[in-house]
Amino acid sequence: MKKSALYILGLITLVVFPIPTFVGLWYFEDVGFWEILQLENLSVLQLGLGIELGIAYAFLALLFMQAPIFDELPVRVETMVRDMKLSLWDCIFLSICAGVGEELLFRSGVQFYLGPLLTSVIFVAIHGYLNPMNWRMSLYGIIVMPFILLISYGYEEFGLWFSIGAHFAYDFVLFMTMSPRFNKIE
Repeated sequence: MKKSALYILGLITLVVFPIPTFVGLWYFEDVGFWEILQLENLSVLQLGLGIELGIAYAFLALLFMQAPIFDELPVRVETMVRDMKLSLWDCIFLSICAGVGEELLFRSGVQFYLGPLLTSVIFVAIHGYLNPMNWRMSLYGIIVMPFILLISYGYEEFGLWFSIGAHFAYDFVLFMTMSPRFNKIE
């Protein structure tokens, strides 16, 4: 995938994904833009806790992904990330886009109507990790599901910025460790 396409997809995630949340909550629930962003609740503690969770779970997921059972996946996540040839800026940018855009859509929007459990299942399924045609990929979905549940329930307890921090950190660690530019262990 070309870098320009990658950046376009990142920007779509950051800018377009939250639109249904903002429009839906404003139109149907009379919740304003600033309320959805929860800027008044933004704190180093919330963000820090989320980042810690994301880092810890990313390393846990990386350990699980080293299991031989995942060797026969037709398209491994590591291969896709390696082929993107990400720079440090790319890793940061894509992690911010996914963390902010997806959390605004799923935690602030979808979860408002469907609750944490169903939203988590939908989130993992949309990412292709619950695939009835590929049990190995579904196994990865089962590995990532507790993390998504933690950030979903964490959203309820700690707010949006906890979830954004966790999602950002998880993606950033995965991008950095899977990118050959930063991971010299082959």
